[in-house]
Amino acid sequence: MTHRSPIFEISDVYIDQEAALSPMGCTYLGNGLNQDKLDDFSLAAAEVSANLTRETLKKLSAMEPIDEIDRIAKAVMTERLESGLALHDSQESFVLWNVLTSPPSNVRSIFELMPKNTAQDFDNIAKRLAAVDGAYKSWCETILTIAQEGKTTAQRQVKGVIEQLDSYAKGGYSAMCKNFDADGKYPAIHEAAKLAEKASAKAADFLRTQYLPIATPNDAVGAERYAVWARYFTGAQLDLPATYEWGKQELKAINDRMWELAKLINPSAKTLREVADTLDNDPKYKVVGPENVVKYLQDFTDAAMKRMNGEFFEIDPRIAICEARLAPEGSASAPYYNPPSEDLSRPGTTWIPMLGKNEVSNWHLVSTWYHEAVPGHHLQIGTATVEKDRLTRFQRTSAWISGYGEGWALYAERFMNELGAFDEPGIEMGYLSAQALRAARIVVDIGMHLGYKDFDGNVWNAESSRKLLNEQALLDEDHSRSETDRYLGWPGQAISYKVGERVWMTAREDAKVRLGDTFNMKKFHSYALKLGPMGLDPFATEMKLWAGQ
Repeated sequence: MTHRSPIFEISDVYIDQEAALSPMGCTYLGNGLNQDKLDDFSLAAAEVSANLTRETLKKLSAMEPIDEIDRIAKAVMTERLESGLALHDSQESFVLWNVLTSPPSNVRSIFELMPKNTAQDFDNIAKRLAAVDGAYKSWCETILTIAQEGKTTAQRQVKGVIEQLDSYAKGGYSAMCKNFDADGKYPAIHEAAKLAEKASAKAADFLRTQYLPIATPNDAVGAERYAVWARYFTGAQLDLPATYEWGKQELKAINDRMWELAKLINPSAKTLREVADTLDNDPKYKVVGPENVVKYLQDFTDAAMKRMNGEFFEIDPRIAICEARLAPEGSASAPYYNPPSEDLSRPGTTWIPMLGKNEVSNWHLVSTWYHEAVPGHHLQIGTATVEKDRLTRFQRTSAWISGYGEGWALYAERFMNELGAFDEPGIEMGYLSAQALRAARIVVDIGMHLGYKDFDGNVWNAESSRKLLNEQALLDEDHSRSETDRYLGWPGQAISYKVGERVWMTAREDAKVRLGDTFNMKKFHSYALKLGPMGLDPFATEMKLWAGQ
């Protein structure tokens, strides 16, 4: 028997079949297939993938789990496949795109994950660059067809993607290839970069002249669409008005503590924004030069890996490496993480956007790197990647859900605070600003999309969101605008962090009460992470069954 159970076999087959339809998916998996091609973003290709999902769900429904591991595996795969299919059938998956996630940004970022060791690797890069035009064309045709049916993306998001494409067109792909091959050993990729730049210019022109005029001027998606996306991103049935009120309470409590620290950092400050400016201008927090920023973050990650392994976490040696790298040009303003390849030949990677600047201020980066690397996303996703005995291939590679994943990463920041990692006022302010951001996200994300009133009595909009993020979550002007654009283009995703953290904290505190003296923090973390990704509602149910082992 080659598989643990028929359910594990179905998962394995589905991942291979879905990857065969997506060359970019092959790169994410690291299986080495179709590395010279890009995805087909046409409606016909999407329907082929949807049919595969329907067939897989039918087979899955007929399977009886052989044990608890199988039961969870079946439930997780069924829920995620059904959720994704619902987005396809409603055409939401074609309408919702933005600077964080769209075919243009996904195409650009896939090159960063490709191997660059052999002549064949660079030949693949050249051929894939030459395929950019076809990929963009298939996407443009799709969104135009959907638009003719009356469903369009908001103008704000279209403008953001146009800016991205313009940056790719104006030397972005050439700069990427120069970074890959500084000595010019592989001229084919540099020639192909010009083709990708022309394709980017053409796609930008299409969006600017044909799509933007018919795109919706409305940013808000409304309660019905918002509820669908909130359920997709959290895996929970939420009382949105109550969640909104809770978000306001959380933000106030966090801001109260920030003001206590403000008196230590800048006693004369009249606003929290002034405190942030004080920290930004303090030389002791500055890291100058992109190469020094990467070194600082790599050293930080390595130290965290060493410190966390043993007492509170179980870190498998196979995921003991997590890289820090510079994000490509045109990235959004927030740092992010890419998982390791399925075979671990490509390590997990954190990315820092420099946004054209030559330095960063690290007072707010400390908590962020605990979030992105260890004990945050890298430990969580890396653990799932190596848990081949208890997690199906689908769970390990395709079941990511924001509420569980981002909830854990935010919990990881809180846990580091409990350990005293933010014992200096500026660094704690950075942690609290991150917490305030996640609470503010609940307020402005629900507020803008559902039309609630802001603190001045007006309906939440992009400007009142920017103001709140700038003044109470301490984001700078550019970042606060970028974040607001993100929320408006990705409804329901922004609330998943704080909502998820609440579920993780509740699971832990409930376990402490239930188990008493037998509760062990390391065992709690290990068990919860080895469960693998799932929706927040089923996760809460599973954790109530944990016996402490």
